[in-house]
Amino acid sequence: MRLRLEGRNDGITSEKVKPMIKSQDLINDITSYAPKTGEVAFWWIGQLGYIVKTAAATLCFDAYLAPTKHRRVEPMFSPDEMGFVDYIFGSHDHSDHIDHTAWSGIAAAAPKARFVAPLKFITALSEEFGIPEERFIGLDEFMGYTDFTAPGFRISAIASAHEFLAPDPVTGLHDSLGYIVDAGGVRIYHPGDTCKYEGLETKLLNNRPIDLMFVPINGRDAVRYTSHCIGNMSFSEAVDLAGAVAPGLAVPGHYEMFANNSEDPAKFTDYMAAKYPGQKVWVGEHGVRVDIKTK
Repeated sequence: MRLRLEGRNDGITSEKVKPMIKSQDLINDITSYAPKTGEVAFWWIGQLGYIVKTAAATLCFDAYLAPTKHRRVEPMFSPDEMGFVDYIFGSHDHSDHIDHTAWSGIAAAAPKARFVAPLKFITALSEEFGIPEERFIGLDEFMGYTDFTAPGFRISAIASAHEFLAPDPVTGLHDSLGYIVDAGGVRIYHPGDTCKYEGLETKLLNNRPIDLMFVPINGRDAVRYTSHCIGNMSFSEAVDLAGAVAPGLAVPGHYEMFANNSEDPAKFTDYMAAKYPGQKVWVGEHGVRVDIKTK
């Protein structure tokens, strides 16, 4: 089953599309989109943050909303405007993935929303944010969660290596996770920050078909590592992972937010076009809706 992009973007593109005005216009676009089974839309909100809407739920992955002086892209909205979300995912406890300035506000704005995070951090996050622990879904590798009120809705977790696989020596719990979500007839993979490690490709192939796959591409090097900027896949590693898994659509991210931790997405699209010419890729602007059908 392959994805067919409809509407605003199609195929491999890096053209400059004027981003939607943040806040209310963006929220109106998200809330007005009504996907049917097998349809999905996503909006890139910066770094590796995405809003993904399916027929079953509205998902928010790794939202980074803190208005810090170091960011090169302004927050698309504030936490108190996020009453439209059903599930908030945090892949690991870094501020640009689990935003400690935002989760309490999101919890208040969306009182029925659930928070998905590594099991290792659930108690500490609950206490810090003042969010009841029963609103959290704590996962570890090969653990899953099924929402029986939404047929076919399931979240599964696999370990991410940021930069290394680092299970806790006592509990064995991982501090970085990727999430595979089945919702509304589509399958989505969001890895959080990760490097390509032995076994990752096999885990993803065992979960095929993946319709929508996000990948970080900012890479890693000695300068960043020694300054405590922990790395990710390079653009070429991300291309090879996506090329092997062959998702319906591959979307690179985590390359534009910070000046000292960036990459040119054209390297990703050019290498993909040369090595895996049949693989669909989207590169575009923040806040622009990308509509997808899995038929």
